[in-house]
Amino acid sequence: MKKKPNNTIKSEQNHVDWFRASAPYIHQHRGSTFVILFGGEAVDHDGFAHLIHDIALLRSLGVRLVLVHGARPQIDNQLKTLKLKTEFADGLRITTTEAMPVVAQAIGQVRMAIESQLSMGLPNTPMAGAAISVISGNFITSQPYGVRDGIDFCQTGNVRKVNADAIDDQLDQNNVVLISPVGYSPTGETFNLRAEDIATETAIALKADKLIFIMENNGVMDKEKSLLQQLNLPQAESWQKTYGDRSQASRDTQSHLSNAAKACRGGVTRSHLISRNTNGALLLELYTRDGVGTLVTADNYEGLRTATIDDIGGIMALIVPLEEQGVLVKRSREQLELDIKNFTVIERDGMIISCAALFLFPEEKSAELACLAVDPNYQARGRGDELMQHIEWQARKQHIEHLFTLTTQTVHWFLERGFEEIPADKLPVKKQWLYNYQRKSKVLHKNFT
Repeated sequence: MKKKPNNTIKSEQNHVDWFRASAPYIHQHRGSTFVILFGGEAVDHDGFAHLIHDIALLRSLGVRLVLVHGARPQIDNQLKTLKLKTEFADGLRITTTEAMPVVAQAIGQVRMAIESQLSMGLPNTPMAGAAISVISGNFITSQPYGVRDGIDFCQTGNVRKVNADAIDDQLDQNNVVLISPVGYSPTGETFNLRAEDIATETAIALKADKLIFIMENNGVMDKEKSLLQQLNLPQAESWQKTYGDRSQASRDTQSHLSNAAKACRGGVTRSHLISRNTNGALLLELYTRDGVGTLVTADNYEGLRTATIDDIGGIMALIVPLEEQGVLVKRSREQLELDIKNFTVIERDGMIISCAALFLFPEEKSAELACLAVDPNYQARGRGDELMQHIEWQARKQHIEHLFTLTTQTVHWFLERGFEEIPADKLPVKKQWLYNYQRKSKVLHKNFT
């Protein structure tokens, strides 16, 4: 019997490790509703088949999917072929009565191309056995965009209403819902709509778990061209002032961010912006710990901030009962005041409902997650997870490679979130000096590298 080469064994092991690491996200996303937007550029690209395969895989993993597609380049090509011209204003096409049939034809062709790709089931392909049912329909009621600043946008329209009940019915029947950038008015007119607006309003109407923008550029970057992995709502809304420029890519990014923030304000839990230029970006964003795109967070993060001295009372109200139960190490008010800048809190309606602290050990590129506490009334709502994710993000920003925590009663909670138990002698030297061997706390560790 031939032995497998070492590099083959290593590759297979990497695959097994990745699959195991993705398991929590598979469980988390099953039954969730995702609205995914991609442009007409993606449909024309050679890599579109890979995107379709990844979408099919999401469906097979139990995700309820609504796909919204654009068609701008296809419309441009169709108009050019017929020697028709349309103007743009405020980033929108002015859709004349003459152009509307051409627009509708181009959109219909794109829709059929997507449906045919989703219907594939050839053996020896990623779509083998997928058996995906795709439903399109008049789910979007529209109205005219009207006359703005003296410009008549003709048959360019706005989203007036999303028939969320009809979409939900199709999702309940295990169908993928495909929505094109057109809408119909109660008077029987057809309007050309922005796909991005449709995706945003649909996600809000469905109270979707995620709204995902598949971007044409390389993602949301800072001035150093480094990917911004996480933004809260104010950060997303102010990105243009901080990092934007006058390029088309910057304008597109700002539009995506504005809609991501709007969706989050409207009740969508998470919005993601990922680049089409990264192979497998959809799977990497959803089924790995750090993802490859930018996460825009919902309302819980609006109240997430660095603690101040005025928060001492609220923090103590959270941690004193846990100290009395032996869950947390006792801290005096004086010590809390000294450490207050290390704390992050979530405030809701003037009440501190969650807190955690981050203590850095830069020499070892290590940090401690300490004093994580959540008000009992909010423990079932994911506040602990969101706060811990924020602490991890803070640590990575400080170029920390190892995060550890000490616990006596919540070991499994941390193990379920990617931590592993290590011996106390693996702690940073300064922390070892402070370790209380009588308390016998378990030391749990997460590696960022």
